[in-house]
Formats: sequence, C-alpha cells, structure tokens
Amino acid sequence: MPTPEYKTSICSWPSDDRPRERLLKYGEHKLTNTELLAILLRTGIKGESAVDLARKLLDKFKTFRAMSHTDSRDWDKFKGLGPAKISQIKAALEIGRRFREDEARVENVQIKSAQDLVTILMPRLRDLKKEVFKVAFLDGQNRVLAIEDLDEGTVNYASPVIREIYHRALQHFATAMICLHNHPSGKPVPSVEDRQFTRKLIDAGLTLGVKILDHIIIGDNAFYSFAEKGEM
Repeated sequence: MPTPEYKTSICSWPSDDRPRERLLKYGEHKLTNTELLAILLRTGIKGESAVDLARKLLDKFKTFRAMSHTDSRDWDKFKGLGPAKISQIKAALEIGRRFREDEARVENVQIKSAQDLVTILMPRLRDLKKEVFKVAFLDGQNRVLAIEDLDEGTVNYASPVIREIYHRALQHFATAMICLHNHPSGKPVPSVEDRQFTRKLIDAGLTLGVKILDHIIIGDNAFYSFAEKGEM
C-alpha cells in the first residue's frame, strides 16, 4: 500500500493510514520502507510529517544499506534530524545486520560451503571502511558454535594474532574454523600478506588439532574462497 500524501501531522491522519497503527494491525511486513523509517523518526518538523522526512531520506540514500555507512556530513542537509534520531536509525540498521549473525548461532547452522557463511556475513562486512577479521568456530559436524570479531585494522590492513585465534577456538571446543575478512576496496583479491597469513594459520592448526576449512575474503557482492580455489 503506498504511503499516503498528507501535509498535516501523522496524529491527525485516519488511524488506518498511520504507520504505527498499521504495523500493530497488519504486521511490520506490510509496511513500506518509508513507513518503517517514519516509526523510527517518530516526529517530523513544522510542515513535514515523519513520513515526509523518511521519504526524503530514502530519496537521498536509496537503500537502508547505503544509509548504514554514512558520517555526520551526509545528514546535515536534513532539518529536524539531530543526534538522537540519527542514532536511532543507525542502531536499528545495526540490529538488522547482527540479526543475520544471531541466526547462525541460534539455529546452529551447518556450514557446507563458503556461500553458506558468506550469506550470513556479507551484509555486515561488504560496506565497512576498515578491514575486520572474523572467525567462525565450528564443531565436528561443521555447525556454527560462535562467530567472533578477532581484529580490526585500518582502511587496508588487519593483523590478527594467530595465538589469540587458537586460544578462542580452544575455549569454544571448536574442531574447525573458517576465517573471513573484508577488503574495503570492494575487490576480494588476496594479497601476498593474505596468502602468507593463511599458510601460517594452517600450519598452526596442524599442531593444535584444529582444522582451518577456509579463509574467505569479502568484497562488494563478491567473495574469494581459498578453499574453493584449491589454496588450502
């Protein structure tokens, strides 16, 4: 259902057109992106409802994904958007990303291919401005025990400590691991350092009895799997 065009405040709209009332009556899945965002904003400004403001935000950013990786300068042109409302929006977007990771832990997902893990973590990693190194710890049936951040680097470098990675694996009683990190450039092409690190990680696993199943590099809607390329 299209969001109605009203110039008055939302509280004066017919109840079936108000986003919050529609959510409670029909369910959140029935609302448009504009209506969902308007609920987060709660109020608009003089002459513009929260729906009007939400529509302007989506006209600028196009998608929630694009909205999630912004700085304060991107929001300056919008009247009525102070730190509180911007924080509410960013918090909601982060909850959405974390939900995908929680699904893996709660449902004890079995990882059968690189794509299984990429599907869970791509939404979070593909847009980050810094490299982040994550590890999925697995049991003997390749079911996810935990997914953790192990290191955060600069725009183009992360230096995870191998000893810490295996320390966490032993704490989780993991028998296998899959390592992942993102390339902020969007191009998941392994560097010389990526290959050297992967080799060291595999060698350490042989000693400790924890198998490294894969090292995955996340780009922008693309990934590189060392295992699928026969490099493990």
